[in-house]
Amino acid sequence: MKNDLSKLSDFAPTRRQILGLGLVAAGAAAFNVVPGFELLASAQAAVPAAAQKIADHFSSVKSMSGEFVQFGPKGEQTGGKFFLERPGKIRFNYDGASNFKVISDGKSVVILNKKMNTSDLYPLSKTPLKLLLDDRIDLSGDRVKSVKEEDDLTTIQLSDKSVFGNARITMMFDPKTYDLRQWTITDAQGKDTTVMIFNTKEGVSFAPDTFAIDYTANRELNTKTR
Repeated sequence: MKNDLSKLSDFAPTRRQILGLGLVAAGAAAFNVVPGFELLASAQAAVPAAAQKIADHFSSVKSMSGEFVQFGPKGEQTGGKFFLERPGKIRFNYDGASNFKVISDGKSVVILNKKMNTSDLYPLSKTPLKLLLDDRIDLSGDRVKSVKEEDDLTTIQLSDKSVFGNARITMMFDPKTYDLRQWTITDAQGKDTTVMIFNTKEGVSFAPDTFAIDYTANRELNTKTR
């Protein structure tokens, strides 16, 4: 699938679209399986060796940077640059006047909207992003909901109901290079947000403050706005 970057809009992502990156809290909606996927027979079902090999390869990528395109539940598009460092750290800088940023420092995730002067903080452990950013993507146990192997794509769907309820993350990898192509976060209401990445570089170094969260500023801002 090719990205038509010329069609990217420069609108400010909605709160739901930002949360769709992986900041999905536990919900009460019934679990729905993405059409076209087959559930593993049980928690004890064997994970295909090829899938675990791909997951291990991606886990070995300790740092990465690149560009992303985000597709919202209604087809909305936006994009920007991202930076990733294991374990637990990621940053999305959105294009456009909204000046949105999403930052995880390994413990918490903050959504910054400088235009609206808001700062929302969430525990990383309660989001599907945790599965993407762990030191090792572990496919054992009942967190694996489906694995689909095709000639040009290997798709792995994960969830952990005890941590973030009915939300789930679906990761798509190139079966030949093992590169991550995209991931989709499905929230508790069944709404999908997909992030496609490109122009990636691995083994990069970042400035010390790349993943820093100003907890004092967050606390002061939210105290003033109450």
